[in-house]
Amino acid sequence: MNIALAQLNYHIGDFESNTKKIIDNINLAKEQGADLVVFAELAVCGYPPRDFLEFEEFTDLCETSAQQIAAHCHGIACIIGLPVKNEQAAGKDLYNAAYFIEEGKVKTVTKKALLPNYDVFDEYRYFEPATTFECIEFKGQKIALTICEDLWNINANPLYVTNPMDELIKQQPDLMINIAASPFSYCHDEERVVVLSDNAKKYQLPLFYVNQVGAQTEIIFDGGSLVFDANGNLLDEMPYFKEELRIYEFAGHKIQGLKPFVREVTPDIAQIHDALVLGIKDYFAKSGFKQAVLGLSGGIDSAIVCALACRALGPENVMAVLMPSKYSSAHSIKDALDLVNNMGCMHEVIEIKDAADAFDKMLQPAFKGLPFNVAEENIQARCRGIVVMAMSNKFGYILLNTSNKSECAVGYGTLYGDMCGAIGVIGDVYKTQIYQLTEYINKDGEVIPENTVVKPPSAELRPGQKDSDSLPDYAILDKILFQYIELRKSSCAIIAQGFEEALVRRIIKMVNSAEFKRYQTPPILRVSPKAFGMGRRMPLVGKYLS
Repeated sequence: MNIALAQLNYHIGDFESNTKKIIDNINLAKEQGADLVVFAELAVCGYPPRDFLEFEEFTDLCETSAQQIAAHCHGIACIIGLPVKNEQAAGKDLYNAAYFIEEGKVKTVTKKALLPNYDVFDEYRYFEPATTFECIEFKGQKIALTICEDLWNINANPLYVTNPMDELIKQQPDLMINIAASPFSYCHDEERVVVLSDNAKKYQLPLFYVNQVGAQTEIIFDGGSLVFDANGNLLDEMPYFKEELRIYEFAGHKIQGLKPFVREVTPDIAQIHDALVLGIKDYFAKSGFKQAVLGLSGGIDSAIVCALACRALGPENVMAVLMPSKYSSAHSIKDALDLVNNMGCMHEVIEIKDAADAFDKMLQPAFKGLPFNVAEENIQARCRGIVVMAMSNKFGYILLNTSNKSECAVGYGTLYGDMCGAIGVIGDVYKTQIYQLTEYINKDGEVIPENTVVKPPSAELRPGQKDSDSLPDYAILDKILFQYIELRKSSCAIIAQGFEEALVRRIIKMVNSAEFKRYQTPPILRVSPKAFGMGRRMPLVGKYLS
């Protein structure tokens, strides 16, 4: 039996495009001699469909698409993921399910049992868990089909009290297939390989795993579909961040023609780069946008975002707007122009001095002679926000936000100023990682100018301002933020590691006090295990740890 794994990029709710892509790959797999072609979790509608699932028309369109797909399954079978209706009155109205289709008909419906409800996942909001399990029989073989999380209950601290494979193994299957929508984070690929290998070893069965690829707003899927032998040895690993169709020969309870190998681990920063490029590209393509705009300050954060956007969209589709104020240094303008020349993107220079001065003059009576402070600083940032949004409105550009994770965490940014935008490109990348990302982007030649990298970070909102005036050194700040955000350590636990108590409490207070700001920021491309946004839900007025 020849099994094809189709690692594809789906678009949520675009039934015409998804259906065509699935049918095209069924035909391609058939031409290449496949007997069975396997698609990802909820492939028909795209993952995660979220509250689209509350519309009956949406689930009806899923079924209509499935029947269109079935009509092309003659001489080849397929497995596709889709939501299906729960015919019982009790329980949720839908199952997260998969159809096994053979000779134009749905022969078996497999339902997902373990419904993740943590971090970015919210499946129990919509789906009823499966309670019965049945293998698929095809070409004299028994297939134990599971859906994503169904194979993840294998660690020392299981989240669920049941395990679908413990039931399916009683039916003596010949192989396992798992269809998934497994989101990217820079450490998840290694964890995924371990979990799936452990399943193959535990059940002594070969395992075919197919993951989707592509970005759905802030969630990025990296592909990397996998094949294991019955001893848990990795036999093949499909590409990351790109579509692919591969065919494998399964005979005599073994996968033919492949030998175990040790995978080469891609550095985290290279994965983050590729994920962000894909995230930008898909956000624009799937939203029907073509051109981006951003404020280019001469600093490292906006330089990184500009470079990533040029790689994702093409430099001809990126507008960089330089907005110097009376506090901007000459080298910042030169650094920004050097980047523009290196990238070849569009640019405009629009000075904000007159606008900021006009606001200062207008507010003088109300401010009653009070000294210059953060109010005047933020007026400058908001003037810049007005400029880039005006460019967006006038030309149809989509604004990219350039705030990094360190800044987002402690609230070092101006609401309705430098925090505005349609998508946060680097809001899940710490400042220390920004420097690593710069080194990676510059590995084949200078893209980000050297002076942009070496100069002290500054918002340039007052004379001689530096980030270090308001924030701890980023090398220390990011370590404490990582402990608190990613690892969910309390202040006491972080202090016990040797960090200065006053500094830890100050940083955590800054993080919690900035929650209202993050609530109003754009969606952030997720590249870490714990990103700001839908995967981290904190009360805005909570007292705990503040």
